[in-house]
Formats: sequence, structure tokens, C-alpha cells
Amino acid sequence: MENQLDNPNDKLHNLPIHTEHHGDLRHFINHFWNMIDFPQHSTANVSAPKIEVNEGKNEVTVSAEVPGIAPENLEVEISADGYLTLAGEKKQQSEQNRRGSYFSEITYGSFKRTIPLPWDLDFDKADAEYDNGTLKIAIPKSPDEQTKKKKISIGKKQKN
Repeated sequence: MENQLDNPNDKLHNLPIHTEHHGDLRHFINHFWNMIDFPQHSTANVSAPKIEVNEGKNEVTVSAEVPGIAPENLEVEISADGYLTLAGEKKQQSEQNRRGSYFSEITYGSFKRTIPLPWDLDFDKADAEYDNGTLKIAIPKSPDEQTKKKKISIGKKQKN
């Protein structure tokens, strides 16, 4: 009798290994792979939002993508030493009814991200707006920062 493992094309398809309650090994592996790939009850943290920081003449704006997170579940703080911290939580909105559910890729949880802002800013006048999954924070520059510019002259290199 030929060993079924001798044919490399049939390694998983014809294995005579059975588990007591789950059928053949292939079914078990597929079931395990789906649990890893598509967890039905995820406790993973929501990934930190993607950020865009822009410097204008009079202000610095920070935009963050926070889809699926309600504005009341977001926190924005600026420390005196110029660190902007964004925190939020994506809460599950409905009761979990697992019957008939095949898989879910939606994650729920929280995030916290801190961004250094290397400008002298007027934190007391900072403002934040939320629109369609995007959080936009505008922080005015201090009067000193707005005038901090120095023209640098360009010279020619001396030939030896």
C-alpha cells in the first residue's frame, strides 16, 4: 500500500487523520485559520489614527482620521511643553447575536496617540472640530512664533 504522504499534492486533502468532534484535519486547520484571520470576538485595540500636521502662517492644524468613533468618545489634550494627545474609544453599538454570523473584521477598543508640536503655540485658543470621521484641531501660533523668520542669503562657493 502506497503511503498517502508520498504525493506532495495530496498532503492536506487525503490525510486519514480525524478528530473526535471536528471531522478531518483539513476542517480543523481551516477552522483554526478562520479564528486567527477573522476573530469573532476581538479584544484588539483600535489602531491609532493616521495624522496630518500642517503649518500655516498663523496656525498649526492637525487632522486625524477617526472613522467610526463618535465625537463624545474622543479626547484631545495639549500639554504645556507642546505635546498633543489624542485618545478615543470605538464602542460596539449593538447587542452581539452570533447566530448566523460568519466572521467580523470590525474592531472595537481604544487608542491613545501623542504628537510633539515643535512650535510656540497659543494653546488656550486651540479649537477642535469633528466632521464625517475626521477630527481637525487648529492651534494658533503665538505672536512671537508668527514673526520667527529670518532670510538666509545664498552665497557662492569659493573655488580654490
